[in-house]
Amino acid sequence: MPLTPEQALEVAAAREAAQPTRRPTAPGLEALLFQALPVLDHGFVRVIDYMGDDAAVVQAARVSYGRGTRAANEDRGLIRYLMRHRHSTPFEMCEIKYHVKLPIFIARQWIRHRTANVNEYSARYSILDREFYLPEPDQLAAQSSANRQGRGDVLQGEEAARVMDLLRQDAMQTYDHYAWMLNEDAGGTPADPARQGLARELARMNLTLNTYTQWYWKTDLHNLLHFLSLRADAHAQYEIRAYAEVMLDTVKAWVPACHEAFMDYRMGAATLSAGMLAVVRRLLAGEAVPQQGSGLSKREWRELMEMLGRPVA
Repeated sequence: MPLTPEQALEVAAAREAAQPTRRPTAPGLEALLFQALPVLDHGFVRVIDYMGDDAAVVQAARVSYGRGTRAANEDRGLIRYLMRHRHSTPFEMCEIKYHVKLPIFIARQWIRHRTANVNEYSARYSILDREFYLPEPDQLAAQSSANRQGRGDVLQGEEAARVMDLLRQDAMQTYDHYAWMLNEDAGGTPADPARQGLARELARMNLTLNTYTQWYWKTDLHNLLHFLSLRADAHAQYEIRAYAEVMLDTVKAWVPACHEAFMDYRMGAATLSAGMLAVVRRLLAGEAVPQQGSGLSKREWRELMEMLGRPVA
C-alpha cells in the first residue's frame, strides 16, 4: 500500500489545515495538495507545495506589475506563443515540490535530470521499508531485438513465473539479510543484545534495486516540462513513464493553459530536420520521393514516414 494508516492520518491533517494567503493559488492543484497519487505497486507522487500559476507565466513575459486585465484568451494566446517559440524564462517563474516514492533503479534513472533540488531518504540514518517493485505480468518482457534499451515480447508461461519467483525471492532474501545485519527492531534497539549489528550505511549495500526509496523533488515549470517531454513519451521506460503520466495530471490541475500548450507543441508535435522538411515539401509538390536519393538514412526515412502516417517502402 502507498501509505501506512499513520501516514494517511498525517496527510489528512495537512489537507484539513488552511492558511490565508495573498499569493495566487491554483484551485485544481489545491484540491490535489498532499494527496498520495498511486503509481506502480507501492509508489506514489504527492504535491507538497507550489508557487505561481498560468498568470505568473504571463506576468513574467509582459513584466507587468500585477496580474493584468487582459482577457483569458489573450493570456492563453501568449502562453501558446511562448511554448511554440521555445521561450523558457517565463515558465521558470513557476515552481513545484513533489514527494515521490519510487524504486531505486528508477530513482537512478530519474536523477540524471540535473535540473531539480533533490533530498532523498537516507538509508545511512533510517531503515528502508520492506517494499519492492514487482512488475505486472504484462510488463515482464524480453529484451528488444531492435532497441538495446527497450523491451520486446512479453514472457509467457513457466519462464514468466520463474522470473517473478526470482525477483520476489531475491528481494525478500536480501532484505532479510539486511535486517539481520542491522540487528535492530522497529524501535531502533538491538534485536539481539549479544550482537552489535552492522552500520546502516554498510548494511544497505546488499539491497536489490527494486527496493523503494523516497525523495523530495523541487523544480521549476520549464525544467519539469522538459522532464515530462522525455519521460512521458511512449519510448520511455514504462516504470518512469507511469510517474511522468501522474505528474502530467498535476501540471494540468496547476497550470491548465501551459499544459494545453505543452501537449500541443511538445507531446503532440514532431520535430523535422532540414532534410526531412525538404522531403515533405517535395511530397506536397506531388513528387514521388523514394528513400534512395532523398538524402535521409533508412532510419530517418522510417521515422519520417511514421510521423506522416505513410507506409514504409
